Amino acid sequence: MADPNSQTTPQALIDGNTLAAKSLAAYGITHMFGVVGIPVTSFANRAVASGVRFIAFHNEQSAGYAASAYGYLTGRPGILLTVSGPGCVHGLAGLSNAMINTWPMVMISGSCDQNDVGRGDFQELNQIEAAKPFSKYSVKAKDIKEIPKCFFEALDSAVSGRPGGCYLDLPTDVLHQTVSESEANSLIKSAADALEIEKGLKKTSTASVEVERAVDLLRNAERPLVVFGKGAAYARAENELKKLLESTGIPFLPTPMGKGLLPDTHELAASAARSLAIGKCDVALVVGARLNWLLHFGEPPKWSKDVRFILVDVSDEEIELRKPHLGLVGDAKKVLELVNKEIKEEPFCLGKNHPWVEAISEKAKENVSRMEAQLAKDVVPFNFMTPMRIIRDAILAVGSPAPVLVSEGANTMDVGRAVLVQTEPRTRLDAGTWGTMGVGLGYCIAAAVAEPHRLVVAVEGDSGFGFSAMEVETLVRYQLPVVVIVFNNGGVYGGDRRNPEEITGPFKDDPAPTSFVPGAAYHVLIEAFGGKGYLVGTPDELKSALNESFTAKKPAVINVTIDPYAGAESGRMQHKN
Repeated sequence: MADPNSQTTPQALIDGNTLAAKSLAAYGITHMFGVVGIPVTSFANRAVASGVRFIAFHNEQSAGYAASAYGYLTGRPGILLTVSGPGCVHGLAGLSNAMINTWPMVMISGSCDQNDVGRGDFQELNQIEAAKPFSKYSVKAKDIKEIPKCFFEALDSAVSGRPGGCYLDLPTDVLHQTVSESEANSLIKSAADALEIEKGLKKTSTASVEVERAVDLLRNAERPLVVFGKGAAYARAENELKKLLESTGIPFLPTPMGKGLLPDTHELAASAARSLAIGKCDVALVVGARLNWLLHFGEPPKWSKDVRFILVDVSDEEIELRKPHLGLVGDAKKVLELVNKEIKEEPFCLGKNHPWVEAISEKAKENVSRMEAQLAKDVVPFNFMTPMRIIRDAILAVGSPAPVLVSEGANTMDVGRAVLVQTEPRTRLDAGTWGTMGVGLGYCIAAAVAEPHRLVVAVEGDSGFGFSAMEVETLVRYQLPVVVIVFNNGGVYGGDRRNPEEITGPFKDDPAPTSFVPGAAYHVLIEAFGGKGYLVGTPDELKSALNESFTAKKPAVINVTIDPYAGAESGRMQHKN
């Protein structure tokens, strides 16, 4: 018979919210973005208590864009938390953005009680099916004991192979289930151990014979070119690229978000001679960039019909799709290390006097000179060039660490891509592979959180800004060092551009589909929350606002009045150099 005087201490129980928070922290996650509500508010609070910083947004779309950019900037999964149903649907914008840009992200959504599925429960949706087209891995934790395993699998899938978005579903009933604290710790340890075993089985390497072939192609080329993109930036391949380019003297061309891996001002930079570089090169080493619309699919007439592509990509499916002359599968940094090692065995260098290098250099200088002549003029009312030059000079004056530049819009982004100068890696975030509008404020917040030692400067069109303008309150609430510059030209492309014959029909007196309220006081919006707003329309006013806001490193909006007739309709990138 048991001793009636003996006492046993009952084991502490924890619920699914706490286990989910502990799993997130155990993986090493330090930041999460989202919008809370039923059934995930407790999870967010427990995550904060576990050491995860939660950045609360007004809209899941912007929070999702922040999570995707955070994944790119840090190399760790960006986390988005949403409620069920419509919250999940709103979050799909960020999840799909992560997938198309191949950035690691996990969207975590609460969902309805499993016992009520099919009965029309509150915000009921088959979220696994909804997320599948936009994720590389989707999983539902059907029981509390599955939570650690599901978390570790989703988080690891986001960063494994080609990075991308993953989805994790947490039903309401699972979040309310309980286990003992000791069992919870055991479940987390088992999930972590299983992950380490799986990682050990995934190791791959690029064949040395393929690397030799690649180097031989570069060595024997008459007009070689190295193209690199945000995949190389994500892989932290800047040192290997610098070594390759400066040892061989091969000109280089970054894609928009590859800018800064080597400074735009580097003597081998071919950005200002882009048409010549891609039109005449005979061998192109493409590192961490896809031959999609941004690179004209690698096809004539932009590229020579005889160009031979060497494609470096972490995905063998991408190489199979593009069918280059030679494909090297692997992490960009590791592949370039092998390429540099092979070159070291038998060095070669084009030299400054090589006809190809000279042709690129001369064309670039010619185009830069032509653009600088345009930039030198102070045009008031502002066109796009005058304020962009002033912003460029102010950003460069900051020095190192260089600010992170966030750019979105039509004319604003197009002009900014040519004028603004990137000097350091991963300091440019823009509309990306999809040309997505609305990413601006989310990207700003992600950059400020991921790179707290850097100022963040957004150069936005008024249309792009409008998608997420309410998040300026988020900037103020967290006191993030973000300066948002809005190019205000009264609408999409510049307000009403219709011909007289187009203004007809019963609603002809309505504003044009491209028009916004003229003279919109965007700077007042941030002032409502305690931030600093500026309205500028002259060079001196803009210089003063930039100097003051950059020095303060506090949330600010600079509303730049632009001539509504200065812009043009924009879509695919236009390159006239």
